[in-house]
Formats: sequence, C-alpha cells, structure tokens
Amino acid sequence: MAGGDSESPLTSPSLEQQFEKFRVQLEDSGSLLERIRAVVMEIESATRLMQASLLLVHQSKPIPQVLEKANAQINVLKDLYSKLAEVVRECPGQYYRYHGDWRSETQMVVSLLAFMHWLETGNLLLHTEAEETLGLNDSDFALDLEDYLVGICFMSNELPRYVVNQVTAGDYDCPRKVLRFLTDLHAAFRMLNLRNDFLRKKFDSMKYDLKRVEEVYYDVKIRGLATTGDSVGD
Repeated sequence: MAGGDSESPLTSPSLEQQFEKFRVQLEDSGSLLERIRAVVMEIESATRLMQASLLLVHQSKPIPQVLEKANAQINVLKDLYSKLAEVVRECPGQYYRYHGDWRSETQMVVSLLAFMHWLETGNLLLHTEAEETLGLNDSDFALDLEDYLVGICFMSNELPRYVVNQVTAGDYDCPRKVLRFLTDLHAAFRMLNLRNDFLRKKFDSMKYDLKRVEEVYYDVKIRGLATTGDSVGD
C-alpha cells in the first residue's frame, strides 16, 4: 500500500489547474486592490485639505473666502473619482466587492460638499447634485445612496458647532435658520425605512444635533437677542 501511494502524483491535474486559476485570480485581485487604495489615499488627502479650509468658517472667516479655498479641491476630487472608476471598470460587475475601500472617504466628501452647499445656499445638496459635482452619475459607477445619506448625517453633526460659534460672533439669527433646516431634514429622514444599522445610528445622532441647536435658539430668544420675525416656521 505504502509503495503504491508513493508512486501516485501528489495532486491530480484538475486540482493543480484549479489552484493555479485561484493563484492568478488572487494576484489580479490584489493588484487591483492596491491600485484602488492608491487612488483612495489621494482622495483622502484632497478631502483633508478641503476639511482644513472649511474649519475656518468656525473662526468667523468670510464665507466666500472659506468656500473659495475649499472649492479648489472639487475638480481634484472629480478627477480622482474618474480615475477610480476606470480602475474598477476593469472588473465588470465587481463594484460592491471593492466599494468598502472608498465608502468612508466618499461619505466624508459628501458631508463636506453638503456643508459647503448649505453655507452658500441655505439648502440641502441633493443626491443628483452630489453625483454631478463628483462626476459619479455613470450607471456602473454612481454615488451609492447610503453613502450620500450618511454624508448628510455627518454634515448635520457639524451644524451645532457652527451655530454656537456664529452666536458667539454676534449672528443671533443663525440658530433660527439652522433649526428650520434641521427640522425639515429630520422630518424628511423619518420618511425612510432605514435597514442599515450604521445609517440608522447616524440618523439617531441627528436628533441630538436638532436638540442642541434648539437649545441655542431658545436661549437667544429668551435673552431677547433674536431678530424680528424669528419664528422657526417663517
């Protein structure tokens, strides 16, 4: 028996072929992942620059000046997402296999873009507008809906700090405007049946953002510092 076993091949040809195929697939996947992560690192770097620029708004810097510096990174990000899409398209149908490697970075990008849009217009950045800004309106490489929603929740987290700093700087009408915006946004989110645990937790945090802004608003109102016609419903 032992002698017969020593003469048989260690592996069958079919088994060798299978594992050779596995080896090639793993090497190709690893190479693709390295290229994806290289682009994602560049996205993260551009995002940090944008975030650093937007922090100046909490120091009461003029909004046009703050936005000018932050806007300088938008075309950079658009080019990087285009490069990322080209890499991912080399593996058709594998978008969600690699999506996790740029998910958190994209959520932060959406958050910053939404904050910039709100500072400029007082309105919510729509999903289609975010896609257009980043060039992510292609059918095979779009802006994931949950990434957009999480990004909007992150933007909401930034508003209480903004309100406090604006009131400190003497803008007593800011709490009313932010409270109205957050009230409408919170009501809109309540229309959704959120099955993603992380997204649901981020939405829950929006309630605390709303409460903190509401406290500042009523404090300003009680002190008689609010401007005339300061009803949140106005």
